[in-house]
Amino acid sequence: MGDRSPCVNLGLVFSKAKAYLAIVSLQFGFAGMYIITKVSLNHGMSNYVLVVYRHLAATAAIAPFALILERKIRPKLTLPIFLRILVLGFLEPVIDQNLYVLGMKYTSASFAAATVNVLPAITFIMAVICRLERVNIKKLHSQAKVIGTIVTVSGAMIMTFYKGPIVDFLRSRGGSHHGAMTDSSDQHWLLGTLLLLLSACGWAGFFIVQSFTLKLYPAELSLTALICFTGIFEGGAVALVMERDPSAWVVGWDSRLLAAVYSGIVCSGIAYYIQGVLNKERGPVFITTFNPLCMIITAALGAIILAETIHLGSIIGATVIVLGLYTVVWGKRKDHTASSTSLIEDEKAGTQELPIVNPTRHCGNDLTGLTGVAKVPMTTPILQD
Repeated sequence: MGDRSPCVNLGLVFSKAKAYLAIVSLQFGFAGMYIITKVSLNHGMSNYVLVVYRHLAATAAIAPFALILERKIRPKLTLPIFLRILVLGFLEPVIDQNLYVLGMKYTSASFAAATVNVLPAITFIMAVICRLERVNIKKLHSQAKVIGTIVTVSGAMIMTFYKGPIVDFLRSRGGSHHGAMTDSSDQHWLLGTLLLLLSACGWAGFFIVQSFTLKLYPAELSLTALICFTGIFEGGAVALVMERDPSAWVVGWDSRLLAAVYSGIVCSGIAYYIQGVLNKERGPVFITTFNPLCMIITAALGAIILAETIHLGSIIGATVIVLGLYTVVWGKRKDHTASSTSLIEDEKAGTQELPIVNPTRHCGNDLTGLTGVAKVPMTTPILQD
């Protein structure tokens, strides 16, 4: 047997790493969305209107690909599947996105960004309850997933509650960072915290319902287009009730239009599709585990683009988050390897069966001249009449 060529080895490495590359790339996309959305909100963009326009752009971008590429494999849209799609369109486009912005207004931007990092823990708990995630506390990889989730959330809390001195990497004069808890009153702070937690629960519930829906409707592009399409009407109904000013629906060629198009195509259309593929292959916990990376990337981009300051607490918290991520990813990788090994063993066990031989081809024990008969292990008794 000859050695594998460099191209084959490179292909194998990419095949193993593509899931991690995809989910990390999404975090860069989400970080860009937070910056662009923050600018558009500062220019008077309504968060309710933004949700509607965001999913309008996502539907326009994804629907043509879904109609063309999945026209032969798209399952029939039954009533139970349609009801699940309505739930998906309500959990993420309406509940998560609207409550997150409202919670950020009542608290602070840094607290809201850190609160999102409870998402892996909430998703992990929901997945265990729904039996989508297996936990055997006696197994080392299961212990790693539990401990890694706790460590990840702990790192996020460090970034929130401990600021420390400013670490000026870029020698910038930067402005103030939205990190102080005194920016909001106590009553608004409590309400904002509850809204942020409900937002995280809505996002986690979206991943759980998406995992179940993909088993009945395994067409990721079509499912993404349908979720975005229903999100337009569900988000529009909420916007019509909450936003009474007609001028809020008017956008020009500015940051408000950029926020709607960018967040719609990248963070709703492409993100829903990639998350659906990874959800079916790796499960919902694998997706949410990488969300804390978005906070680190946002802090870095904010320091470079918006001249925001970085504190020592953010660096310590980010380091703790990375340690927790590596721990959970190691546990998930062991889960994935164990399930693949079990599947291979089951397939091998299923092939160890006696062949069916036409009795008219031979008489007695004379087996000469037979071709295509599988070998039978010596330990397997052959019964003869």
